[in-house]
Amino acid sequence: MELYYNDNGFLLYHGDTVEILESLNRKVDMIFADPPYFLSKGFTMRAKGRVKCFDKGNWDKARPLEEINQFNMSWLSKCRNILKDNGTIWVSGTYHNISSVSNCLMELGYKILNIIVWNKPDAPLTLSDSHFNFSAEYIIWARKYKDKRHFYNIELMKYINGGKRMSDVWNLPTTGLWEKTCGKHPTQKPLRLMYRIIMSSTQSGETILDPFAGSCTTGIAANLLGRTFIGIDQDARFLDLGIKRKTEISDVETANKIFRKMTENPSDVMVIVNHARKELKEKMIETGICYLRAGDSKGSLCVTPGFERMQYVLLHTGGEDVRLFKLKKKGCFQIWAKETLEKYGFNPEHATYYVVIQFDNKDEMPLSKTVNIKERINTYRARLRPLSDFVGIK
Repeated sequence: MELYYNDNGFLLYHGDTVEILESLNRKVDMIFADPPYFLSKGFTMRAKGRVKCFDKGNWDKARPLEEINQFNMSWLSKCRNILKDNGTIWVSGTYHNISSVSNCLMELGYKILNIIVWNKPDAPLTLSDSHFNFSAEYIIWARKYKDKRHFYNIELMKYINGGKRMSDVWNLPTTGLWEKTCGKHPTQKPLRLMYRIIMSSTQSGETILDPFAGSCTTGIAANLLGRTFIGIDQDARFLDLGIKRKTEISDVETANKIFRKMTENPSDVMVIVNHARKELKEKMIETGICYLRAGDSKGSLCVTPGFERMQYVLLHTGGEDVRLFKLKKKGCFQIWAKETLEKYGFNPEHATYYVVIQFDNKDEMPLSKTVNIKERINTYRARLRPLSDFVGIK
């Protein structure tokens, strides 16, 4: 068995997955698998001016249930052999294959932890009008043993979810055009999905395996997040596409751009970022009250899309001494008169009315990355930024 490609923690093997898994002499911390769904029926459907081809390739060809079970049992058993004792596996699918995967996992001794419902808010309309629109896929998360603990970054997932326990329904968009600059794979998964999976179940420096690597989305996300990647695929064309994507992120500027997009979420929790003089900032933290000028005055806050998702306030002084706190109520603000603020010991001087945001001064959130607030004149203007700018990275 020879490596097809090896570059700085990005290893690719070309060939039959089961055979390569059997020969792979190393242990991995996590496996993400996007196996064939067996839904290609070899025909093209036309309806309402739209055309869809139901043939992704021979590897995805519809098969009898007995063959599907045999295939899933084969590769899942090999994966179990190379998964570390505290490791976990994620397997994606639809109704065409997910029940088979679930049954095989349990029969092999895995413990199923969750079945994630990946809801796609931008899913295309199903051509057939005989059933509900298909807008979701399912991702099984399981650990190797029933009685051995696994890693789960629950605190990070809570931060991403506004301080609340994250549910097993994820609203994440499908693969964007920015992810297909090198070409595309017919079943390419979005980097945003892989970001959440990798961050929830692995730690920096660990090794991730994808036995059906395709265009190597798992590998791109893994490397951008400081993980080692091993990918296997039977189609060299798709591995070559993955190599192009790996080469693309060797450019620091491009890597940073993709990284930023990958960690974004259209439904991301938002943070109101506000500058205040040192003494005023300390008073705000003491009282749990952040206020900004209301009205048309320069620098005032505008209620823009995303305000309803605001759950944190970040206070700073000219870009220094950054402090992050959770709001008492999501997306909520009040309008107070100057006299009301004065009752709390403030001395507002620039307006008659102010936007007031109340936060829990005992619930300060740690920042997991270096934060750059300095943006020339914008340093001193209140603005909304996604929580992923401040927490949840690596």
